Amino acid sequence: MSAFKAYDIRGIWGEDINEELCYRVGYFIPALLSSDHVVVGRDIRLSSDSAHDALVKGIQDSGADVWDIGLATTPMVYFSTVFLKADASVQITASHNPAKYNGLKISRTGAVPVGGESGLKELERMCREEKITVATERGRIIDKSAVRDDYIAFLKPYAAAIGNLNISMDCSFGMANLIAKDIFGSSVHYIYDHFDGTFPAHEPNPLEVRNCEDISRETTKNASDVGVIYDGDADRVMFIDEKGRFIQPDYITAVIGKYYHDKGRVGNALQDIRTSRSTTEYLEGLGFHVTTWKVGHAFAKMKIRELDAVFGGELAGHYYFKDFFWCDSGMLASLLVLNVVSELKKEGKTLSSLIDSIVRYSNSGEINFRLEEKDKAIAALYEKYVTNGQPKVVMDFDGYRIEYDTWWFNVRKSNTEPYLRIVAEARTREELEEKLGEIKGIIGSFS
Repeated sequence: MSAFKAYDIRGIWGEDINEELCYRVGYFIPALLSSDHVVVGRDIRLSSDSAHDALVKGIQDSGADVWDIGLATTPMVYFSTVFLKADASVQITASHNPAKYNGLKISRTGAVPVGGESGLKELERMCREEKITVATERGRIIDKSAVRDDYIAFLKPYAAAIGNLNISMDCSFGMANLIAKDIFGSSVHYIYDHFDGTFPAHEPNPLEVRNCEDISRETTKNASDVGVIYDGDADRVMFIDEKGRFIQPDYITAVIGKYYHDKGRVGNALQDIRTSRSTTEYLEGLGFHVTTWKVGHAFAKMKIRELDAVFGGELAGHYYFKDFFWCDSGMLASLLVLNVVSELKKEGKTLSSLIDSIVRYSNSGEINFRLEEKDKAIAALYEKYVTNGQPKVVMDFDGYRIEYDTWWFNVRKSNTEPYLRIVAEARTREELEEKLGEIKGIIGSFS
């Protein structure tokens, strides 16, 4: 079953995932999570209604009730899981993937994620091997769509102090449109601010800079203080500074750290293994104790709970908050960043000036290599830079992060796509280009 990934169930609709799989997932989730009910939300992809109907039928046939919240952002499903005191939830979404994809994100009590090692592998086995017997008393469908208003009420206080800002916002034709105008009002310069599951303007993945070209132009055209762009299910968010420049998302982790520092809340913070030293050093300078961990929401949410961290951030634009049940929310992250920009503006400062003060190293961003012999390429990099080198630090829990005094790189296999991913950073652009050349040469020999 190729749709079962490390963090969720996801793939091309009609090929990797279909109504039958959604039905079987729905049937077995109540048993997997020992629950007599399942919260269900969905995005606006063209296949989501079909996925929803099949999933709901499976849940009912198991004898469990469906608590249907209707159209939802993924963070709204997390909120609902906690707010409604549910023991199981599913969001139907493929997040940032192109329109032909769909998927299922599953959580248990407290909005704790169900990942590969925490239930998904067992669910895959159940779907593949176990028989279905329709319950004598099928479950009910209970309308819980009013929880949208509760989620908005949770978020709105964070918007109270940003009225001085000129904001441009790209809702990517996705789920951010469900609540954005309720939170930010009508004075924001919106683009792609209605639902369209074909995502006609750009793919709903703002980590790809090409997908941010329109919001970058809007930000400068409108002389905005900041541009904001959400992904398809609004669990991720990216930012454009007032000069129209895309801000690398791990630098935003530092900005969120400033928000909490200025509120007097300093403690543990979580970052992923790809995070810039610029962010780490900035957060440590604010007084945070920074822990580096694996990429992916299922891993991050468990670690941030273990650490009792104030917040965490990832290069992919996921930001996690103790104040949000240690879950990620693109909308909450944007509100915190906008609070920082608002304070900067009151001081006559800009977002770009803050980012420029944070960034102290030259960074490659994440570079993807499509190749079959990924393990051999990783082994060759390890041999050169660890076995035959003298690294200062070697982290080996998500691929490798190999650090030297003046530069470092991370190499890891994607958990969701057929790529080998590289991030490298050095004190100077010249050293970065030199080291990237070496790394690309090694990887290229396995193409």
